[in-house]
Amino acid sequence: MRDDDEASFEAFVAARSAALLRTAVLLTHDRGHAEDLLQAALIKVYRHWRRVSERGDPYAYVRKALVTTAAGWHRRRVVQEIVDLPAVEYADDRPRSDLGDRDELTQALATLPPRMRAVLVLRYWEDLSETDTAAVLGCSVNTVKTQTSRGLGRLRALVENPAYVNGGR
Repeated sequence: MRDDDEASFEAFVAARSAALLRTAVLLTHDRGHAEDLLQAALIKVYRHWRRVSERGDPYAYVRKALVTTAAGWHRRRVVQEIVDLPAVEYADDRPRSDLGDRDELTQALATLPPRMRAVLVLRYWEDLSETDTAAVLGCSVNTVKTQTSRGLGRLRALVENPAYVNGGR
């Protein structure tokens, strides 16, 4: 890889890794696994960085790599080399009551099957259209619609009856 490509990749990682990490946390519901997932996705993208970066903003490509890597991790867990990420600092000006609601929702989200969780994260966290979500996941728009409807229904049920979020504890 040329020096300017390497610098471009490093600049991308510095600028976009916090947003990608938040998406990874929502996909895995575990900060450590999310960091590993992001590192693995970035390694995959690094190998093809010149081609990816020449096509415009590589964020969508990296996000797709993140989602497909997460799906693959459900089938197997692989140890990858580590890419250095900048420190992540979360600035959250919302009232504390909103943070409790968000925590309850992310716990409920973690109980959903991986594909359903990925659909909801891409649709509502990443704000992708049904068509774009289907493209990222490699499925039909109807599958996205079905998974969205079922996932939102499950989340509503879990939030209305929080005993199910923690397995009835």
